Amino acid sequence: MRKRLGVNVDHVATLRQARGTRYPDPVEAAALCEAAGADQITIHLREDRRHIQERDLRIMRQTVATRLNLEMATTQDMLKLAYEHKPDTVTLVPERREELTTEGGLDVALQKEAIKRYVRSLQEADIYVSLFIDPDLDQVRAAHKVDAQAIEIHTGKYCEARDAKERSHELARIIDASKAASKLGVKVFAGHGLNYHNIHPLLEIDEMEEFNIGHAIMARAVMVGMDRAVRDMVELLRTAGTRSGR
Repeated sequence: MRKRLGVNVDHVATLRQARGTRYPDPVEAAALCEAAGADQITIHLREDRRHIQERDLRIMRQTVATRLNLEMATTQDMLKLAYEHKPDTVTLVPERREELTTEGGLDVALQKEAIKRYVRSLQEADIYVSLFIDPDLDQVRAAHKVDAQAIEIHTGKYCEARDAKERSHELARIIDASKAASKLGVKVFAGHGLNYHNIHPLLEIDEMEEFNIGHAIMARAVMVGMDRAVRDMVELLRTAGTRSGR
């Protein structure tokens, strides 16, 4: 199975918003990413609109030729925007205004009934639903019970591990969560903190189908250009498994 790459272009919008200009345009960045081989464009429309704006979502819905994945909080305002713009996928994420980036997974087990209503509403609008969760078996089972079609495993703790022992422990949690989800018929994606180096062990997880990566690709693009940065990551994903003969 070929691993898919979703490129998050939020940081292009962050740079634009820092000066309140019209550039750089995340819409243009999305087109460049697709031309370089990205399978999906991911954006997080936050409630405080700190980077991606509704204008970006509206235009990308018209211009993205692959798949558009909208990360959003579980609020009625966001649900209305999803109804209006119909992204291919919605990934439900937790959100706190003071955080620099998403700090943890959605607690589906604690909010099961509420999240199930959001999942049902989105699916009735013909939108594919993924839940951003920590690699926790209880959360995986809860995601299945609320009828999510996919989970995106929060890989932050693995990426931020301080030593090999901690990294190995977090990788084992990711593997266990991936296998459990797959057995339940839930698709498995991953994201948060992944870069060109730490992604390699995750590429060997057969159940994992898609990776959503933003910061590492945008940071490399500053040095080598968007086309090269995306193509380098695409190549890593496309050669996944060849080393082991799969």
